[in-house]
Amino acid sequence: MLKNIHPLLNGELLNVLRSMGHGDDIVLVDRNFPAVSVANGKPVIRLDGVSVTEAASAILSVLPLDTFVDHPVKRMQVVGEDEAYMPKVQQEFSTVLKAADSKSAEMGSLERFAFYEAAKQAFAIVVTGEARGYGCFLLKKGVIFA
Repeated sequence: MLKNIHPLLNGELLNVLRSMGHGDDIVLVDRNFPAVSVANGKPVIRLDGVSVTEAASAILSVLPLDTFVDHPVKRMQVVGEDEAYMPKVQQEFSTVLKAADSKSAEMGSLERFAFYEAAKQAFAIVVTGEARGYGCFLLKKGVIFA
C-alpha cells in the first residue's frame, strides 16, 4: 500500500497516468463503450464494479488537467437530445470535476461518433462498471509547474 494514493488506482492505471504526456487524453467510459475495438491495441484498463464518478474521483486526485485548452474534459452528447442536455451520470461527473478542479469544471461535449474518433487517438481507455449510458468522458492531461 502507498500513502495518499486512492485504492482504485492500481499499478496498471498508475503506470498509464504516469506515462502520459502533456496533452494526452485518457478516456473514462461506461461498461457499454466498445473500448477494445476503439483502443486498437492501446491500453484498456478495467475497473469493473466501479462507477464512472468513483473512477473519476480517483483519477482526478493525481491527474492534472490541461490549462491550455478551453475544455480539458469532454463528455459524449446524448443522441437525439440538445447539445446542452446532460443525463444524471454526466451531472454527477460534473460535481466530481468541480470538487477536483474548479478551474476546469465546465465540460465540452462531442457528438457520439466524434467522441469515438477522439477516443481512438487517446493514450488509453478506462472501462468502468458504470451501468448508465453516456457515462463517457475524455480527460486531457496537463502539467505541474515547479
